[in-house]
Amino acid sequence: MTTTPRPPGPTRLTILRTTVTDPLARPLLDELTHEYSTRYAKPVDLSREYPAEEFAPPGGAFLLLLEDGAPVAGGAYRRYDARTAERMGVPPDGVRGRIWTHSAHRRRGLGRRVLAALEEDAAARGYTRVHLTTGPRQPEAKGLYLAAGYRPLFDLSVPPETIGPLPFVKHLEIPRP
Repeated sequence: MTTTPRPPGPTRLTILRTTVTDPLARPLLDELTHEYSTRYAKPVDLSREYPAEEFAPPGGAFLLLLEDGAPVAGGAYRRYDARTAERMGVPPDGVRGRIWTHSAHRRRGLGRRVLAALEEDAAARGYTRVHLTTGPRQPEAKGLYLAAGYRPLFDLSVPPETIGPLPFVKHLEIPRP
């Protein structure tokens, strides 16, 4: 995905609830595939992980964060059980879900915005917790989840590479009508 320098001044960020197959998502997913394949030194094929419908309502969601109409970040979750949404990063054995920010737009808090939108969507659908994992070679994701109040289900003092996928959980507040 080619990016052009942002003009000075405010930009407009919007959330688009869409599908995995939306053409707007393709450049981001292609970059994500390349990055994960590079980080884990093995091919990753996001299109083969789960059927696209698992990330669609009513049990799941797929969203893009658009900046002035162009996709800069995104994320997805799927049903884990009746009360739990599952949003998982990339464990070394494959991908089960995703949250990502385009490499040209990192360090701007966009991943945090996507995470908050996914949590809000899941809570509105009645989920009371989110379970997720991220890969041991994704310290940015680990830091994001810890900062966002996720409880690690692993020993933080152990080197991540010796653990494998890093599991987290967070309880959600259900919105009151």
